Amino acid sequence: MAKFGEGDKRWIVEDRPDGTNVHNWHWAETNCLEWSRNFFNNQFSNTVILSGEGNLFIKINKVAKLEGEAYVNVRKGKIIPGYELNVSLSWEGEAKDSEGKTLLKAEGLVDMPYISDENADEDPEVRVSVKDEGAIGKTLKEAMVSKGKGVVLEKVRVFVEAMAKGGPCRDELESKKVAPKTVEKTSALPAVAVESKVAKEKKKAKTKEGFKTITMTEKFSCRARDLYEILMDENRWKGFTQSNAKISKDVNGAISVFDGSVTGSNVELEEGKLIVQKWRFGSWPDGLDSTVKITFEEPEPGVTIVSLTHTDVPEEDRYGNATVVENTERGWRDLIFHRIRAVFGFGM
Repeated sequence: MAKFGEGDKRWIVEDRPDGTNVHNWHWAETNCLEWSRNFFNNQFSNTVILSGEGNLFIKINKVAKLEGEAYVNVRKGKIIPGYELNVSLSWEGEAKDSEGKTLLKAEGLVDMPYISDENADEDPEVRVSVKDEGAIGKTLKEAMVSKGKGVVLEKVRVFVEAMAKGGPCRDELESKKVAPKTVEKTSALPAVAVESKVAKEKKKAKTKEGFKTITMTEKFSCRARDLYEILMDENRWKGFTQSNAKISKDVNGAISVFDGSVTGSNVELEEGKLIVQKWRFGSWPDGLDSTVKITFEEPEPGVTIVSLTHTDVPEEDRYGNATVVENTERGWRDLIFHRIRAVFGFGM
């Protein structure tokens, strides 16, 4: 992910003398790191996890550490959030006996080393530690994991949704959506003209959220049938992606790759020449499927050209993140094609 302020100057807005971004034509990038720090502090400070259940008292004190980067790009109302954060929360626990006497007071950390926009549809890893590793300390830690992890993840989801809506830019974006009220007299337009206008507005709203097509051409130093077999063999998928995969080799058979993040089925298969599949990401809105078409051409023995066409990719996921197309294209390039070259030695 590009770091804040290091984007291509052609796409990042530069300051004008009057400070105006005319019609929001350029990408306006806002640094959200401090806003994120304040957001997490407001979410987690003095959050009670247990207040006496099982004679245990546990609460999250504050954000002990928040490092990384966070920003929001906005252009003509389109929001693209970006963040990679390493967050640590401090927590404390107290165990009492049946008479209310303190048995142990302990402190610990909740670490989330990678909260990223690339994994916005997945819960981040949560690690809980405690300074006192004795029997009672471990009991407090286990209670923090069983009762506190869900609370922590729910608050992280609130952050993800807030960033998807613009983070600190949200109020400004919402204000621009409010149309100015007018007190002009109603014009005497014919009823047909009014209905036509309404129909056009409905049609415009209906097509606001669209789909994109990803196309890509890659060259490999191998036979076409070898590359076809790699993409249709679940064990080889596990090898080059380092994730679980289940791939049927039959038409209409089910597929599941990247630990189930992508599911679908085979539509058309022609060994060494063609793969057509239905793909669906778990983060997409319900009912949406895309079509993957991969063709293999071998202009000369040992050289294969792969042409990818991935149609009906939604511009936004179910959480409002507008990075679906970008992330999908990057996934094909970096997580599939480049790794096949690296693992199987098919580089040109």
